[in-house]
Amino acid sequence: MGNANNADKPQVTIVGGGMITQIQLLPTVYHMQREGIVGDIHICALDTPPLKVIQDDESLQQAFPGQSFIAHPDPATAKPDEKFPNMFREVLEAAPKGGICVIALPDQLHYSALKAAIEFDQHVCVVKPLVLKHAEALEIETEAHAKGLVIGVEYHKRFDYRNLMARKAYRAGKLGEFRLAQAQMIEPYYYRDSNFQNWCTCEHSDMFTYVGCHYVDIVAFITGLKPKSVSVYGIEDKYPNGKMGYLWTDARVVWENGASLSVVDAMGYPDEAAGGNAQGMTMWNQGSKDATLLVHSDQFRGVKTHYEFKGDDPGDTLYAEPNPDYFQMIDQGGDGLVPVGYGHRSAEFIIQQGCTARQMDSLEARQKFLKQLDADGIMATPANSNYNELVVEAGRLSILNGGREVEINYDDNTVDFKKYK
Repeated sequence: MGNANNADKPQVTIVGGGMITQIQLLPTVYHMQREGIVGDIHICALDTPPLKVIQDDESLQQAFPGQSFIAHPDPATAKPDEKFPNMFREVLEAAPKGGICVIALPDQLHYSALKAAIEFDQHVCVVKPLVLKHAEALEIETEAHAKGLVIGVEYHKRFDYRNLMARKAYRAGKLGEFRLAQAQMIEPYYYRDSNFQNWCTCEHSDMFTYVGCHYVDIVAFITGLKPKSVSVYGIEDKYPNGKMGYLWTDARVVWENGASLSVVDAMGYPDEAAGGNAQGMTMWNQGSKDATLLVHSDQFRGVKTHYEFKGDDPGDTLYAEPNPDYFQMIDQGGDGLVPVGYGHRSAEFIIQQGCTARQMDSLEARQKFLKQLDADGIMATPANSNYNELVVEAGRLSILNGGREVEINYDDNTVDFKKYK
């Protein structure tokens, strides 16, 4: 049952009860609830086991004492093996209009959840990528604008101060013109044992689509350039459950000015290694009199620790190099802990925009606000970042055909194999 004190504040409905909800999104929403910005919190999942894990999470209980969420289905009454594929629609339909829907589902399920959220008049924060097809992105943009609903795509690297600094410098001409870049995001090996093995399979997604999209988006965010062709080579590997996935990928993205970005992604970072993953980007650019350089060594943020004992989470090690910038919960006095980092700032920013639009009386005012968010270009929206969906389409066509180069045609927003003379 909800709290009567929250009746005048927007309800938040999180669709998806997986890892990203537990470690990033729910802490942000809890913090915003504690600050009096949002009201009751509902979380929907396919079944009860992940919801029970979140309910029993001692770190969340310590960080947010006295706070809780309403689970759908309820672990106290539903059987653990019982499935509820349509419950999220029922919860969204019952939610007060103008609320916030946070979508944290496997990539291929984003579209149906977005459609439901818009149907039931909810502003949206959705984990990247928005959807897997450009036509779907345009559809979401059109339908959301017609109702004055905010749709924010949670490309959290946009809220890393390093990237905001780089964007400012590049657009001021201080970094010259982008020529070459190399990027990597290698996720931990233990991800193979998680729910990834049920959805991040060859027929649905791949590691470039899942995390390589971060670096495509951030190069566009920094430079303002658009990608024009994509080639992705993927190595198939077997999950513990026997399903096959493209768990190692090597991509090349060519940009409209002829520059090239190469991105490697995998579930291949050693579990016993010190960092949480391996990630970073280097850009080589051409200045007027000399080359320019941008190096982001994001896998190491200047912190080294050796603990008395390991934590209980997969990948915890005695010697560690933790990332203080992505997401941490710290003590700033008072009860509980405070979430900090660009992972928190990103979701908080998007949800706050939904809260702001909710307070506007007229559809015209909300639509004007949406246009301003599109034009600002800081938060990814369906209108200002739909090149990402074209890259996803091109990347999937490429990886399923052995890495053939696929061109993006912005005249009709289509992708096709490059034709060589």
